[in-house]
Amino acid sequence: MTPAERTEQIARYRNMVQGDPEDDLAQFRLGQALMEDGQFPEAVEAFERTLKLSPGFSRVYQYLGECLIKEGQRDKAAEVLTKGWATADERGDRLPREAIAKLLVSIGAPVPAPAPPKVEDDGSPDTGFRCQRPGCMEGKRAKQLTAPPVPDEIGTRIQAHICSACWTLWLKDQSVKVINELRLDLSSDFGQGEYDRHMREFFGFEDAPKA
Repeated sequence: MTPAERTEQIARYRNMVQGDPEDDLAQFRLGQALMEDGQFPEAVEAFERTLKLSPGFSRVYQYLGECLIKEGQRDKAAEVLTKGWATADERGDRLPREAIAKLLVSIGAPVPAPAPPKVEDDGSPDTGFRCQRPGCMEGKRAKQLTAPPVPDEIGTRIQAHICSACWTLWLKDQSVKVINELRLDLSSDFGQGEYDRHMREFFGFEDAPKA
């Protein structure tokens, strides 16, 4: 992304935040754009506002901690990252938890011990399929999609690793929220790119592209 495109992106998210200060996705994307532009103090403010709106958003703790480290605020970063690690561990958000652990190690802070795994014993039959989406609540009840939900590589990947309940959650709830709250035009490269980026992050795919 060119400097001019980055400036335009930041301005777009600023307008969204001004139009709706309660829009956690817009706050989050503003923080990301500012962070990627090296504007760490303003990114910190955006991420802190995001956490006030969505305190369970574990990825925000990771990015907020990174910005605080860049600003030399290691003690505050350690506090934020420790809380973020616990949040990610509780929610089953593996990728943010691992990234946060690396950041804690990088500043010489201890990594918390993981909570004991929850034992599922609700009497329901085991389908044999294990959904890999962070935070999936289906457990042994998870059912695999019968076919790729979209006819491309990402669809094949979703069928192989994501349960039908999580796909439905994305399709009928989260994707609508992303499109509406970020006001995405899916006919544009920017809109489609943001949509794909959110989808990959939601499913926990490690190769989620950066804008």
